[in-house]
Amino acid sequence: MAKGRNADLIKKRNEALVRRYHYWTEIQRLRFDDALRILSESEFFISEQRIMAIIRSVVSGSDPKPCEPVPKVRKPRITQTQLDMLRDDSGG
Repeated sequence: MAKGRNADLIKKRNEALVRRYHYWTEIQRLRFDDALRILSESEFFISEQRIMAIIRSVVSGSDPKPCEPVPKVRKPRITQTQLDMLRDDSGG
């Protein structure tokens, strides 16, 4: 039995950490420093510096797709005529 940390578990932890970082920064739209604080203090209990080192190693490593991209959301376009109609209906 080999001593030390299990490499497979470390790899899984790193993948989970990158997924959670993606969740906090891209889906919840938090600033990266706030996301690092949450990951460090509430979810993985490791230092923010270590989290950044893990993210950098995963990004620069052989795994080119650590998480799925966020689909673009199109904003509805509202014209001035539509705004005027709303003002006329509610101003009564």
